[in-house]
Amino acid sequence: MGEIIRFVPKSERERVRLIREARSRYDSIFPPVDPVSEQQDKTPVSHAFCGANADRSDGVLLS
Repeated sequence: MGEIIRFVPKSERERVRLIREARSRYDSIFPPVDPVSEQQDKTPVSHAFCGANADRSDGVLLS
């Protein structure tokens, strides 16, 4: 007695299902970062090197 039943439209249920599915796919591609490994990997952005043609901070192009 005293229960409240809330009507949830089909479109809202579908939206929630799609969001849940998208998050699942994203997590399978980009696994959540482990807080312990995140603390160990504190490479400063200025020293990060990505790819064969990364720009240095002094404007010189590395190849």
